[in-house]
Amino acid sequence: MTSALCIMGPTASGKTDLALSLARQLPVEIINVDSAQIYQGMEIGSGMPDKTNRAEIPHHLMDFLDPACAYSAAQFRLDALKVMAQTVARGKIPLLVGGTMLYFKALQQGLSPLPVSSPLVRHQLQQEALSTLYQRLEQVDAISAQRISCNDSQRIQRALEIYAMTGKPMSYWLAQPKESVPDYQFINIGLMPLTTLRSELHQRIEQRFDNMLAQGLISEVEQLRARGDLDLSKPALRAVGYRQVWRYLQGEDDFIQMREKAIAATRQLAKRQMTWLRSWPNLTIVDFKGDWRSFIKIAAQTKNNQVKGNSI
Repeated sequence: MTSALCIMGPTASGKTDLALSLARQLPVEIINVDSAQIYQGMEIGSGMPDKTNRAEIPHHLMDFLDPACAYSAAQFRLDALKVMAQTVARGKIPLLVGGTMLYFKALQQGLSPLPVSSPLVRHQLQQEALSTLYQRLEQVDAISAQRISCNDSQRIQRALEIYAMTGKPMSYWLAQPKESVPDYQFINIGLMPLTTLRSELHQRIEQRFDNMLAQGLISEVEQLRARGDLDLSKPALRAVGYRQVWRYLQGEDDFIQMREKAIAATRQLAKRQMTWLRSWPNLTIVDFKGDWRSFIKIAAQTKNNQVKGNSI
């Protein structure tokens, strides 16, 4: 069975640094698994590797989609499997890197047969108040309503969109048989706080956002706003950091409030990512500030498909 390496972890845990280190030692090509790094014009706020590194090492599914476009986990699965097959055909190892755990789940475990999104239905739902939408969801799909926060507009709209299109609740479709699991041996590595205190990850998150501001994040968002066809209803602009700066530019928050809200939202994102990771099957957890050499040794074995076990 063909092997594929996967580096998962919360934001600011060092996934990109580890991936670049591996790529300089092993015959790999990097496949992006970050839902913000797929978009063009969003290099700074998404933490995208710089153009020098991308020129040196092949990167796929990165910096290719216009921010006005939506992109689903199902589409990612199709695109990733295609790129993985091409990578293997070139004699290289697929190295999937990112923190969008839904994308990893779609790839490794398959998806339920949910209908493709309808821009028309989604637009109609976006015209209604979120509280009204959630009350409707409780009426037509109580199971999904229990799982979804009353403040999660994207998931509430998606659940109602599915009901409007099919006449059946999202919970029904999620219970249906999933797609077949791809024929790969996934070597899953999670970078998380183990021996290192979580507060150090929080410090990294704060420093990372300050670095983005210094690199020109506000100017980057100003350029997106200047297009005139984007707003916070677009999935791209709901990414952590971007939506806080967008609101700052609209005058809703001052600079200090924007910075504090962005850092707090990023910490919440990291918490959700780690919740996913704690229940992930066949995962080797490595301390995000620990010694990665043992992992590099395991990764090197994939050249001959001889990886056995999953403990470091």
